[in-house]
Amino acid sequence: MQRKNITIDASGKKVGRLAVQIANILRGKDASNFAPNLDPGVSVSVINVGRMEFSKRKQRSKTYWRHSGYLGGIKFTSAEYLWKKNPNEVLRRAIWGMLPSNRLRARMMRHLEILSGEKNK
Repeated sequence: MQRKNITIDASGKKVGRLAVQIANILRGKDASNFAPNLDPGVSVSVINVGRMEFSKRKQRSKTYWRHSGYLGGIKFTSAEYLWKKNPNEVLRRAIWGMLPSNRLRARMMRHLEILSGEKNK
């Protein structure tokens, strides 16, 4: 199977709207032969992630959490801190949450490439 590569420019786009668009492409919902149990054979490259729009209010109010597995092991991170540290991770987590939580989700995420700068051809 020949994998089709799609490049998306993220500059000036809102994080959530862009994540929905990418999640639909990774699932194959934009294709005429969509099947929820099959890999659509598409790879997505996202460029200019640092130039996305992410409102200050959302940065202050949104929090991400992770758990170590031990009692009291929950850790919270603000979106503002994560955005300054790595905007790629903010987009990756948004896309991860929009994909169905099944065995195909990890395989779909492997076909996602997020780049901060412009991609040279």
